[in-house]
Amino acid sequence: MASNHIFKVIFVNQGKVYEVYAKKVSHGGLFGFVELDELVFGERSTVVLDPGEERIKSEFAGVKRSYLPIQSILRIDEVRKQGVSKISMLEGGNVTQFPSPLYPLPAGESGPKK
Repeated sequence: MASNHIFKVIFVNQGKVYEVYAKKVSHGGLFGFVELDELVFGERSTVVLDPGEERIKSEFAGVKRSYLPIQSILRIDEVRKQGVSKISMLEGGNVTQFPSPLYPLPAGESGPKK
């Protein structure tokens, strides 16, 4: 993986959609989690500050590496240019997705055995 690549990761956390940029994305050492390493945010030297990006930057301040559950990941894109990190509300009203198993059950099984 070349060092100049940047990944845009979109995931859901507590009813909000997060869009962040990272230099490294991998399956990591924890089973069922995606590892984000070296999160990238906009420069503070710009005159105009985006309050949305400042909020997400302060939320991840001091974070070296982040592990996200696979079920929360919506999309991972390899991009050429970094965009603006942001947090937005999850659209869809009051309907919540029912948690799904990480792996589907083999044919003929209906769940845990008692």
